[in-house]
Amino acid sequence: MESLGDILKAWPSGEQILRIAEQKRTELLKDPLIISLRQKHPALTDAAINVNMNRLHQYVSEHRNCSQCPGLDQCPNDFAGHYTMLQVEDMNGTAQIIDKKVSCKKLRARQHENQLRSRIRSFYVDDKALKRNYSADEIIGNDLERAKSVGELLKYIDRTKTEGLTAKGLYLAGNFGVGKTYLMCFVLQELAKSGYSGVIVYMPDFVEDLKVLMHEPAKLKETVDLMKETDLLVFDDIGAENLNPWVRDHVLGAILNYRMERKPTFYTSNYRLADLESHFSFTNKDGEEHHKGRRLMNRVAPYVDELVVTGKNKRGKL
Repeated sequence: MESLGDILKAWPSGEQILRIAEQKRTELLKDPLIISLRQKHPALTDAAINVNMNRLHQYVSEHRNCSQCPGLDQCPNDFAGHYTMLQVEDMNGTAQIIDKKVSCKKLRARQHENQLRSRIRSFYVDDKALKRNYSADEIIGNDLERAKSVGELLKYIDRTKTEGLTAKGLYLAGNFGVGKTYLMCFVLQELAKSGYSGVIVYMPDFVEDLKVLMHEPAKLKETVDLMKETDLLVFDDIGAENLNPWVRDHVLGAILNYRMERKPTFYTSNYRLADLESHFSFTNKDGEEHHKGRRLMNRVAPYVDELVVTGKNKRGKL
C-alpha cells in the first residue's frame, strides 16, 4: 500500500501544472477551428482568448466528437444531441466570445420523426408499420404488380398537398398480404409531413374493444370524437370484424355521418367495395338487415375511389 507521502510526491508540482496547461493552450490555439475563428474575428485579443479557454476547449472537443459521431444515443457531448457554437460580439468596444448550444442534424431528424409520429394515432395496428421509413421507389420496387395502385396513391398525396383535404378518401381492396395496410401507413406518413393528423384502426380488434367501451361512456366519446375530428381516418381490414347493430349504427354510423362531407376516410379490405354492403347488412345479433346495411354503405361508397391492390402475399416480409 502506498504511503500518503508517496502519493503526494507523484502529484505534479505547481511548475509541472503550469507547463501542462501551457502545452494544452498551445495545442488548442493550433487547432484549425480556433485558427479559423481568430482569422474571422481579428479583433479578438490574446486576453479575450485566455479568459475563454474553457469555451474554446469545449468548442473544439465537441466538434471532434461530432466528426466521429457514435450515434445520438451514445452522444459524448455535455448536452446530448447538441454541440457548442461560438459567436464574437462587440461589447463596449471589446470583442467578447459568446457560446451557445446548437442541436445537431441527428437530433433534429429524430425530433422531426417524433413530430410526424405524434400526428398519427393507431388503434391495434402494429407500431412497426408506422415507424418504418417509407419511400415510393421501395414500395414500387418491392412488387411491380402493384405499381398502378401505388401511382394512384402518389397522385392522391400530391393532390392533397397541393389543394388540401377533400371529403373523398380511398378504398384499397385486395387479397391477403398484398400490402394494403403498408400502403395506407405510407399515405399517413407522407401527409403527416404536410401537417395532417391521422388515425388508423384495425377493425376486428376495435369492434371487440367497443364492447368494453360501452360501459365507459367518457372514454367511448373521447375515442369516437378523435375519429370524427382527425384529418385522415383509416379503417384497416374492414369486413373482417364481427358487427353488432350498436357498433354498426351508433358508432360507425355516427363517425361516418360526421365525416362524409367534411374529411376523407380510407379503408383496406379483402372485400371489393360492391360486396361490402352484404357484410354491413348482417350482424351476429339480428341477422340480415338490408336497409341498415344500405344506409351505412351510403356513407362509404360515394366518398371513396376504389383501388384494387394486386401482387404477391408478403406477410412476414414487409
